Amino acid sequence: MTMETPAPSLQPGMGERAIDTATDVSRTMTELSDGCGAAVDRLSGAIAASRRPVGALATVTAIAREAPLASLFVAFLLCVAGARRR
Repeated sequence: MTMETPAPSLQPGMGERAIDTATDVSRTMTELSDGCGAAVDRLSGAIAASRRPVGALATVTAIAREAPLASLFVAFLLCVAGARRR
């Protein structure tokens, strides 16, 4: 009676596949987190730049402080125009 050991399979087992999948997900989440961080940094920079005295956001803020009802009416008209396009 001879006992032969089974030949090792070339395919990874279920545990190895689960570990590989978890590693891939971890890498993807890290890349996604880094991308979101970079996007937030760029957006923060753009907002800071537009708040300078000659920026667009500073101009809109000044107009809204001077004439709040007129600004609200213009915003309402823009929303209505955008809703009708769809």
